[in-house]
Amino acid sequence: MDLVIRAQRVVTPDGERPADVGVADGSIVAVDEPGALPAGGRVVELAADEVLLPGLVDTHVHVNDPGRSDWEGFDSATRAAAAGGVTTIVDMPLNSLPPTVDVAALEAKRRAAAGRISVDVGFWGGAVPGSLGALRPLHDEGVFGFKCFLLHSGVDEFAPLDEAQLETAMRELAAFDGLLIVHAEDADVIERAPQPSSRRYADFLDSRPQEAENTAIARVLRLARETGARVHILHLASAEAVGLIAEARADGVAVTAETCPHYLSFVAEEIRDGATEFKCCPPIREAANREQLWQALGDGVIDCVVTDHSPCTPELKRFDSGDFGVAWGGVAGLQVGLPAVWTGARQRGFTLADVVTWMALRPAEQVGLDHKGRIAVGCDADFAVFAPDDAFVVDRTRLRHRNPVSAYHDRPLAGVVRSTWLRGREIAGEPFGEFLTNRPRESA
Repeated sequence: MDLVIRAQRVVTPDGERPADVGVADGSIVAVDEPGALPAGGRVVELAADEVLLPGLVDTHVHVNDPGRSDWEGFDSATRAAAAGGVTTIVDMPLNSLPPTVDVAALEAKRRAAAGRISVDVGFWGGAVPGSLGALRPLHDEGVFGFKCFLLHSGVDEFAPLDEAQLETAMRELAAFDGLLIVHAEDADVIERAPQPSSRRYADFLDSRPQEAENTAIARVLRLARETGARVHILHLASAEAVGLIAEARADGVAVTAETCPHYLSFVAEEIRDGATEFKCCPPIREAANREQLWQALGDGVIDCVVTDHSPCTPELKRFDSGDFGVAWGGVAGLQVGLPAVWTGARQRGFTLADVVTWMALRPAEQVGLDHKGRIAVGCDADFAVFAPDDAFVVDRTRLRHRNPVSAYHDRPLAGVVRSTWLRGREIAGEPFGEFLTNRPRESA
Protein backbone atom coordinates (compact mmCIF):
# COMPACT_ATOMS: atom_id res chain seq x y z
CA MET A 1 0.00 0.00 0.00
CA ASP A 2 1.16 3.52 -0.82
CA LEU A 3 -0.68 5.11 2.10
CA VAL A 4 -2.39 4.08 5.32
CA ILE A 5 -4.60 6.58 7.15
CA ARG A 6 -5.35 5.69 10.75
CA ALA A 7 -8.28 7.40 12.44
CA GLN A 8 -10.41 6.92 15.51
CA ARG A 9 -13.40 8.14 13.54
CA VAL A 10 -14.01 7.12 9.91
CA VAL A 11 -17.38 7.62 8.24
CA THR A 12 -18.05 4.55 6.09
CA PRO A 13 -21.25 3.42 4.34
CA ASP A 14 -21.89 1.23 7.40
CA GLY A 15 -21.56 4.12 9.84
CA GLU A 16 -18.81 5.73 11.85
CA ARG A 17 -16.03 3.62 13.44
CA PRO A 18 -12.29 3.52 14.12
CA ALA A 19 -10.39 2.15 11.12
CA ASP A 20 -7.23 1.92 9.11
CA VAL A 21 -7.79 2.88 5.48
CA GLY A 22 -5.29 1.51 2.99
CA VAL A 23 -4.60 3.11 -0.40
CA ALA A 24 -2.78 1.83 -3.47
CA ASP A 25 -2.60 3.42 -6.91
CA GLY A 26 -5.17 6.05 -5.96
CA SER A 27 -7.84 3.60 -4.81
CA ILE A 28 -8.99 2.32 -1.45
CA VAL A 29 -7.80 -1.28 -1.11
CA ALA A 30 -8.61 -1.94 2.56
CA VAL A 31 -10.80 -0.64 5.37
CA ASP A 32 -9.77 -2.61 8.44
CA GLU A 33 -9.64 -2.58 12.21
CA PRO A 34 -7.25 -0.10 13.84
CA GLY A 35 -3.66 -1.30 13.66
CA ALA A 36 -4.50 -4.15 11.30
CA LEU A 37 -2.82 -2.77 8.17
CA PRO A 38 0.94 -2.96 7.73
CA ALA A 39 2.79 0.35 7.43
CA GLY A 40 4.38 -0.40 4.09
CA GLY A 41 4.28 3.15 2.75
CA ARG A 42 3.31 6.51 4.17
CA VAL A 43 1.28 6.40 7.38
CA VAL A 44 -0.92 9.31 8.41
CA GLU A 45 -2.44 9.26 11.88
CA LEU A 46 -5.31 11.68 12.37
CA ALA A 47 -5.56 13.75 15.51
CA ALA A 48 -8.05 12.77 18.17
CA ASP A 49 -10.43 15.57 17.15
CA GLU A 50 -10.37 14.72 13.42
CA VAL A 51 -12.77 12.56 11.41
CA LEU A 52 -12.01 10.97 8.06
CA LEU A 53 -14.83 11.67 5.61
CA PRO A 54 -15.12 10.71 1.96
CA GLY A 55 -14.43 13.66 -0.31
CA LEU A 56 -17.65 15.51 -0.99
CA VAL A 57 -19.33 15.48 -4.40
CA ASP A 58 -20.91 18.79 -5.44
CA THR A 59 -23.04 18.32 -8.53
CA HIS A 60 -24.22 21.94 -8.77
CA VAL A 61 -21.37 24.37 -9.39
CA HIS A 62 -21.27 27.34 -11.78
CA VAL A 63 -17.63 27.79 -12.77
CA ASN A 64 -18.49 30.30 -15.57
CA ASP A 65 -15.32 29.49 -17.50
CA PRO A 66 -14.64 30.20 -20.35
CA GLY A 67 -16.21 33.57 -21.08
CA ARG A 68 -16.99 34.88 -17.61
CA SER A 69 -13.90 33.78 -15.73
CA ASP A 70 -13.84 37.13 -13.91
CA TRP A 71 -16.87 35.73 -12.03
CA GLU A 72 -15.07 32.48 -11.23
CA GLY A 73 -12.73 30.10 -13.05
CA PHE A 74 -11.60 26.51 -12.95
CA ASP A 75 -8.46 27.36 -11.00
CA SER A 76 -10.17 29.36 -8.25
CA ALA A 77 -13.33 27.22 -8.11
CA THR A 78 -11.49 23.95 -7.69
CA ARG A 79 -9.07 25.39 -5.11
CA ALA A 80 -12.10 26.60 -3.14
CA ALA A 81 -13.71 23.18 -3.51
CA ALA A 82 -10.61 21.46 -2.14
CA ALA A 83 -10.44 23.89 0.77
CA GLY A 84 -14.00 22.89 1.61
CA GLY A 85 -13.47 19.13 1.48
CA VAL A 86 -15.00 18.75 -1.99
CA THR A 87 -13.09 16.41 -4.31
CA THR A 88 -15.54 16.20 -7.22
CA ILE A 89 -17.63 18.89 -8.87
CA VAL A 90 -20.00 18.81 -11.83
CA ASP A 91 -20.05 22.12 -13.70
CA MET A 92 -23.27 23.74 -14.87
CA PRO A 93 -23.69 24.53 -18.57
CA LEU A 94 -24.68 28.20 -18.31
CA ASN A 95 -22.96 31.47 -17.46
CA SER A 96 -19.94 30.36 -19.47
CA LEU A 97 -19.53 31.53 -23.05
CA PRO A 98 -20.39 29.50 -24.99
CA PRO A 99 -22.89 27.60 -22.84
CA THR A 100 -22.46 23.82 -22.92
CA VAL A 101 -25.25 23.07 -25.38
CA ASP A 102 -23.28 21.20 -28.04
CA VAL A 103 -20.13 19.13 -28.38
CA ALA A 104 -18.02 22.07 -29.55
CA ALA A 105 -18.90 24.00 -26.40
CA LEU A 106 -18.06 21.01 -24.22
CA GLU A 107 -14.67 20.80 -25.90
CA ALA A 108 -14.15 24.51 -25.19
CA LYS A 109 -14.91 23.84 -21.52
CA ARG A 110 -12.39 21.06 -21.33
CA ARG A 111 -9.73 23.20 -23.00
CA ALA A 112 -10.37 26.00 -20.51
CA ALA A 113 -10.09 23.59 -17.58
CA ALA A 114 -7.14 21.49 -18.75
CA GLY A 115 -4.24 21.61 -16.32
CA ARG A 116 -6.06 24.00 -13.98
CA ILE A 117 -8.28 21.75 -11.85
CA SER A 118 -7.41 20.82 -8.27
CA VAL A 119 -10.32 18.35 -7.97
CA ASP A 120 -12.02 15.99 -10.41
CA VAL A 121 -14.51 17.71 -12.72
CA GLY A 122 -17.48 16.54 -14.76
CA PHE A 123 -19.92 18.52 -16.87
CA TRP A 124 -23.65 18.96 -17.35
CA GLY A 125 -25.05 19.71 -20.78
CA GLY A 126 -27.79 22.21 -21.52
CA ALA A 127 -31.25 21.71 -22.98
CA VAL A 128 -32.31 24.94 -24.70
CA PRO A 129 -34.74 25.46 -27.60
CA GLY A 130 -31.97 25.37 -30.18
CA SER A 131 -30.18 22.32 -28.82
CA LEU A 132 -32.90 19.71 -28.52
CA GLY A 133 -31.46 17.81 -31.47
CA ALA A 134 -28.01 17.77 -29.90
CA LEU A 135 -28.73 16.02 -26.62
CA ARG A 136 -27.66 12.53 -27.61
CA PRO A 137 -24.29 13.63 -29.08
CA LEU A 138 -23.50 15.50 -25.85
CA HIS A 139 -24.53 12.47 -23.82
CA ASP A 140 -22.25 10.30 -25.93
CA GLU A 141 -19.41 12.73 -25.21
CA GLY A 142 -19.82 12.16 -21.50
CA VAL A 143 -22.04 14.83 -19.89
CA PHE A 144 -23.97 13.59 -16.87
CA GLY A 145 -27.33 15.01 -17.90
CA PHE A 146 -29.02 18.14 -19.16
CA LYS A 147 -30.14 21.29 -17.41
CA CYS A 148 -33.11 23.36 -18.46
CA PHE A 149 -34.97 26.42 -17.25
CA LEU A 150 -38.71 27.07 -17.37
CA LEU A 151 -38.23 30.84 -17.21
CA HIS A 152 -35.52 33.33 -18.13
CA SER A 153 -32.21 31.97 -16.85
CA GLY A 154 -30.62 35.35 -16.18
CA VAL A 155 -28.47 35.16 -19.31
CA ASP A 156 -29.92 35.53 -22.79
CA GLU A 157 -27.77 32.81 -24.38
CA PHE A 158 -29.42 30.08 -22.27
CA ALA A 159 -33.10 30.29 -23.18
CA PRO A 160 -35.92 28.52 -21.31
CA LEU A 161 -38.10 25.67 -22.59
CA ASP A 162 -41.84 26.04 -23.01
CA GLU A 163 -44.08 23.10 -22.13
CA ALA A 164 -43.95 21.52 -25.60
CA GLN A 165 -40.17 21.80 -25.72
CA LEU A 166 -39.91 20.38 -22.20
CA GLU A 167 -41.90 17.35 -23.28
CA THR A 168 -39.74 16.98 -26.42
CA ALA A 169 -36.59 17.02 -24.29
CA MET A 170 -38.00 14.46 -21.87
CA ARG A 171 -39.02 12.08 -24.64
CA GLU A 172 -35.61 12.29 -26.27
CA LEU A 173 -33.83 11.68 -22.96
CA ALA A 174 -36.13 8.81 -22.01
CA ALA A 175 -35.06 7.04 -25.19
CA PHE A 176 -31.49 6.68 -23.88
CA ASP A 177 -32.16 6.98 -20.12
CA GLY A 178 -30.70 10.47 -19.94
CA LEU A 179 -31.30 12.73 -16.94
CA LEU A 180 -33.05 16.11 -17.08
CA ILE A 181 -32.25 18.51 -14.25
CA VAL A 182 -34.70 21.39 -13.95
CA HIS A 183 -34.68 24.92 -12.58
CA ALA A 184 -38.35 24.72 -11.67
CA GLU A 185 -39.99 28.13 -11.39
CA ASP A 186 -43.02 29.01 -13.49
CA ALA A 187 -42.61 32.04 -15.73
CA ASP A 188 -46.32 32.94 -15.79
CA VAL A 189 -46.65 32.92 -12.00
CA ILE A 190 -43.62 35.16 -11.64
CA GLU A 191 -44.87 37.46 -14.39
CA ARG A 192 -48.07 38.00 -12.39
CA ALA A 193 -46.21 38.60 -9.12
CA PRO A 194 -45.09 42.07 -7.97
CA GLN A 195 -41.87 43.08 -9.66
CA PRO A 196 -38.96 43.81 -7.29
CA SER A 197 -37.23 47.17 -7.59
CA SER A 198 -36.22 48.10 -4.10
CA ARG A 199 -33.81 47.43 -1.25
CA ARG A 200 -36.45 45.50 0.72
CA TYR A 201 -35.84 41.77 0.85
CA ALA A 202 -39.55 41.29 1.55
CA ASP A 203 -40.33 42.80 -1.87
CA PHE A 204 -37.92 40.42 -3.58
CA LEU A 205 -39.46 37.45 -1.75
CA ASP A 206 -42.93 38.51 -2.89
CA SER A 207 -41.68 38.55 -6.48
CA ARG A 208 -40.74 34.82 -6.38
CA PRO A 209 -43.67 33.14 -4.56
CA GLN A 210 -43.71 29.48 -3.59
CA GLU A 211 -46.52 29.06 -6.11
CA ALA A 212 -43.96 29.52 -8.89
CA GLU A 213 -41.94 26.54 -7.70
CA ASN A 214 -44.99 24.43 -6.90
CA THR A 215 -46.59 25.00 -10.31
CA ALA A 216 -43.39 24.28 -12.22
CA ILE A 217 -42.57 21.16 -10.22
CA ALA A 218 -46.09 19.81 -10.75
CA ARG A 219 -45.65 20.28 -14.50
CA VAL A 220 -42.27 18.54 -14.52
CA LEU A 221 -43.65 15.60 -12.54
CA ARG A 222 -46.69 15.26 -14.79
CA LEU A 223 -44.56 15.16 -17.93
CA ALA A 224 -42.07 12.77 -16.32
CA ARG A 225 -44.96 10.45 -15.51
CA GLU A 226 -46.19 10.64 -19.11
CA THR A 227 -42.81 10.23 -20.80
CA GLY A 228 -40.95 7.95 -18.40
CA ALA A 229 -38.02 10.36 -18.24
CA ARG A 230 -35.71 10.62 -15.24
CA VAL A 231 -35.87 14.11 -13.71
CA HIS A 232 -34.10 15.96 -10.93
CA ILE A 233 -35.44 19.07 -9.20
CA LEU A 234 -32.70 21.61 -8.63
CA HIS A 235 -32.25 23.82 -5.54
CA LEU A 236 -35.60 23.12 -3.92
CA ALA A 237 -36.59 26.09 -1.75
CA SER A 238 -40.36 25.63 -1.44
CA ALA A 239 -41.28 23.21 1.32
CA GLU A 240 -44.82 23.20 -0.08
CA ALA A 241 -43.54 21.14 -3.04
CA VAL A 242 -42.15 18.34 -0.88
CA GLY A 243 -45.45 16.49 -0.86
CA LEU A 244 -45.68 16.63 -4.66
CA ILE A 245 -42.28 15.00 -4.98
CA ALA A 246 -43.03 12.32 -2.38
CA GLU A 247 -46.33 11.45 -4.04
CA ALA A 248 -44.80 11.24 -7.51
CA ARG A 249 -41.99 9.02 -6.27
CA ALA A 250 -44.49 6.72 -4.57
CA ASP A 251 -46.29 6.49 -7.93
CA GLY A 252 -43.11 5.32 -9.63
CA VAL A 253 -41.92 8.59 -11.17
CA ALA A 254 -38.12 8.61 -11.41
CA VAL A 255 -37.57 11.90 -9.58
CA THR A 256 -34.87 13.12 -7.22
CA ALA A 257 -34.44 16.49 -5.56
CA GLU A 258 -31.73 18.61 -3.99
CA THR A 259 -31.61 21.59 -1.70
CA CYS A 260 -28.71 23.88 -0.83
CA PRO A 261 -26.80 25.01 2.26
CA HIS A 262 -28.16 28.55 2.02
CA TYR A 263 -31.77 27.36 2.18
CA LEU A 264 -30.87 25.30 5.27
CA SER A 265 -28.87 28.10 6.92
CA PHE A 266 -30.57 31.46 6.36
CA VAL A 267 -34.09 32.74 6.83
CA ALA A 268 -35.91 35.61 5.14
CA GLU A 269 -36.80 37.28 8.43
CA GLU A 270 -33.10 37.93 9.15
CA ILE A 271 -31.95 39.22 5.74
CA ARG A 272 -31.26 42.94 5.91
CA ASP A 273 -32.63 45.30 3.30
CA GLY A 274 -30.00 45.95 0.64
CA ALA A 275 -28.08 42.74 1.49
CA THR A 276 -28.00 41.49 -2.09
CA GLU A 277 -25.35 38.88 -1.31
CA PHE A 278 -28.35 36.80 -0.20
CA LYS A 279 -30.23 37.13 -3.50
CA CYS A 280 -30.74 33.83 -5.28
CA CYS A 281 -33.51 32.21 -7.29
CA PRO A 282 -35.59 30.59 -5.97
CA PRO A 283 -35.21 32.77 -2.90
CA ILE A 284 -34.31 32.01 0.69
CA ARG A 285 -37.67 31.71 2.45
CA GLU A 286 -39.01 31.99 5.99
CA ALA A 287 -37.86 30.13 9.11
CA ALA A 288 -40.81 27.71 9.16
CA ASN A 289 -40.08 26.78 5.54
CA ARG A 290 -36.43 26.12 6.42
CA GLU A 291 -37.39 23.68 9.16
CA GLN A 292 -39.68 21.82 6.78
CA LEU A 293 -36.78 21.45 4.33
CA TRP A 294 -34.65 19.95 7.10
CA GLN A 295 -37.51 17.55 7.88
CA ALA A 296 -37.81 16.51 4.23
CA LEU A 297 -34.06 15.94 4.12
CA GLY A 298 -34.24 13.75 7.20
CA ASP A 299 -37.20 11.86 5.74
CA GLY A 300 -35.32 11.21 2.49
CA VAL A 301 -37.72 13.10 0.23
CA ILE A 302 -34.93 15.56 -0.52
CA ASP A 303 -32.03 13.38 -1.63
CA CYS A 304 -28.97 15.55 -1.41
CA VAL A 305 -27.42 18.91 -0.53
CA VAL A 306 -25.25 20.71 -3.09
CA THR A 307 -24.09 24.30 -3.09
CA ASP A 308 -25.43 25.84 -6.31
CA HIS A 309 -22.25 27.91 -6.13
CA SER A 310 -23.21 30.84 -8.37
CA PRO A 311 -20.64 33.63 -8.02
CA CYS A 312 -20.24 36.95 -9.75
CA THR A 313 -18.18 40.10 -9.49
CA PRO A 314 -19.00 42.52 -6.63
CA GLU A 315 -20.30 45.08 -9.13
CA LEU A 316 -23.04 42.71 -10.32
CA LYS A 317 -24.40 42.40 -6.79
CA ARG A 318 -25.14 46.14 -6.92
CA PHE A 319 -23.98 46.92 -3.41
CA ASP A 320 -24.02 50.57 -4.49
CA SER A 321 -27.81 50.63 -4.57
CA GLY A 322 -28.77 47.43 -2.76
CA ASP A 323 -31.57 46.98 -5.29
CA PHE A 324 -32.72 43.36 -5.31
CA GLY A 325 -34.47 43.92 -8.62
CA VAL A 326 -31.26 44.47 -10.59
CA ALA A 327 -28.62 42.59 -8.56
CA TRP A 328 -27.30 39.27 -9.88
CA GLY A 329 -28.93 36.30 -8.19
CA GLY A 330 -26.65 33.64 -6.79
CA VAL A 331 -24.92 32.59 -3.57
CA ALA A 332 -21.23 31.73 -3.59
CA GLY A 333 -20.79 28.91 -1.09
CA LEU A 334 -18.57 26.18 -2.50
CA GLN A 335 -15.86 26.40 0.16
CA VAL A 336 -18.18 26.64 3.17
CA GLY A 337 -20.95 24.19 2.24
CA LEU A 338 -19.77 21.40 4.56
CA PRO A 339 -19.44 23.47 7.76
CA ALA A 340 -22.65 25.35 6.96
CA VAL A 341 -24.64 22.12 6.69
CA TRP A 342 -22.89 20.51 9.65
CA THR A 343 -23.63 23.57 11.81
CA GLY A 344 -27.35 23.23 11.12
CA ALA A 345 -27.40 19.44 11.16
CA ARG A 346 -25.83 18.98 14.58
CA GLN A 347 -28.28 21.49 16.06
CA ARG A 348 -31.15 19.28 14.85
CA GLY A 349 -29.76 15.94 16.00
CA PHE A 350 -28.31 14.72 12.71
CA THR A 351 -24.93 13.01 12.52
CA LEU A 352 -21.84 13.34 10.36
CA ALA A 353 -22.92 10.12 8.66
CA ASP A 354 -26.15 11.89 7.63
CA VAL A 355 -24.18 14.83 6.23
CA VAL A 356 -21.92 12.48 4.27
CA THR A 357 -24.97 10.74 2.83
CA TRP A 358 -26.43 14.06 1.68
CA MET A 359 -23.22 15.67 0.41
CA ALA A 360 -21.11 12.77 -0.87
CA LEU A 361 -22.92 9.46 -1.32
CA ARG A 362 -26.19 10.56 -2.87
CA PRO A 363 -24.77 13.21 -5.25
CA ALA A 364 -22.30 10.59 -6.50
CA GLU A 365 -25.14 8.10 -6.98
CA GLN A 366 -27.21 10.69 -8.83
CA VAL A 367 -24.60 11.03 -11.57
CA GLY A 368 -23.51 7.38 -11.56
CA LEU A 369 -20.07 7.89 -9.99
CA ASP A 370 -20.01 4.63 -8.06
CA HIS A 371 -16.31 5.05 -7.23
CA LYS A 372 -16.86 8.42 -5.52
CA GLY A 373 -18.50 9.54 -2.29
CA ARG A 374 -17.73 6.48 -0.13
CA ILE A 375 -14.88 5.16 1.98
CA ALA A 376 -15.08 1.60 0.72
CA VAL A 377 -12.80 -0.86 -1.07
CA GLY A 378 -12.64 -0.10 -4.79
CA CYS A 379 -13.55 3.57 -4.47
CA ASP A 380 -11.21 6.45 -5.23
CA ALA A 381 -9.11 7.45 -2.24
CA ASP A 382 -10.80 10.85 -1.94
CA PHE A 383 -10.91 12.14 1.63
CA ALA A 384 -11.69 15.18 3.73
CA VAL A 385 -10.04 15.41 7.15
CA PHE A 386 -12.65 17.25 9.20
CA ALA A 387 -12.56 18.60 12.74
CA PRO A 388 -16.28 18.77 13.59
CA ASP A 389 -15.88 20.41 16.99
CA ASP A 390 -13.50 23.13 15.82
CA ALA A 391 -15.08 26.42 14.76
CA PHE A 392 -14.39 29.56 12.77
CA VAL A 393 -15.97 32.79 11.61
CA VAL A 394 -16.26 33.17 7.85
CA ASP A 395 -14.14 35.95 6.37
CA ARG A 396 -15.04 36.56 2.74
CA THR A 397 -11.55 37.95 2.01
CA ARG A 398 -9.92 34.66 3.02
CA LEU A 399 -12.10 32.36 0.91
CA ARG A 400 -10.55 30.99 -2.25
CA HIS A 401 -13.46 31.99 -4.45
CA ARG A 402 -12.38 34.50 -7.09
CA ASN A 403 -14.43 37.38 -5.67
CA PRO A 404 -14.88 38.40 -2.00
CA VAL A 405 -18.68 38.14 -1.98
CA SER A 406 -20.28 35.79 0.54
CA ALA A 407 -23.63 35.56 2.27
CA TYR A 408 -21.76 33.65 5.00
CA HIS A 409 -19.40 36.56 5.84
CA ASP A 410 -19.09 37.04 9.62
CA ARG A 411 -21.14 33.89 10.30
CA PRO A 412 -19.72 31.49 12.92
CA LEU A 413 -19.65 27.91 11.67
CA ALA A 414 -18.82 24.57 13.27
CA GLY A 415 -16.33 22.26 11.60
CA VAL A 416 -12.98 22.91 9.95
CA VAL A 417 -11.56 21.08 6.93
CA ARG A 418 -7.91 20.46 7.78
CA SER A 419 -6.84 18.64 4.62
CA THR A 420 -8.32 17.19 1.45
CA TRP A 421 -7.01 14.20 -0.50
CA LEU A 422 -7.69 13.23 -4.12
CA ARG A 423 -6.92 9.66 -5.20
CA GLY A 424 -4.52 9.24 -2.30
CA ARG A 425 -2.65 12.54 -2.72
CA GLU A 426 -3.09 15.54 -0.50
CA ILE A 427 -4.25 18.58 -2.45
CA ALA A 428 -1.61 21.18 -1.69
CA GLY A 429 -0.04 22.86 -4.67
CA GLU A 430 -0.03 21.96 -8.34
CA PRO A 431 -3.44 20.88 -9.67
CA PHE A 432 -3.83 17.23 -10.63
CA GLY A 433 -7.59 16.85 -11.03
CA GLU A 434 -9.03 14.77 -13.86
CA PHE A 435 -12.08 14.96 -16.09
CA LEU A 436 -14.98 12.63 -15.37
CA THR A 437 -17.60 11.33 -17.78
CA ASN A 438 -20.83 9.36 -17.65
CA ARG A 439 -19.09 6.27 -19.04
CA PRO A 440 -18.38 3.34 -16.74
CA ARG A 441 -15.07 3.75 -14.99
CA GLU A 442 -13.25 1.02 -16.87
CA SER A 443 -13.98 2.69 -20.22
CA ALA A 444 -13.80 6.32 -19.10
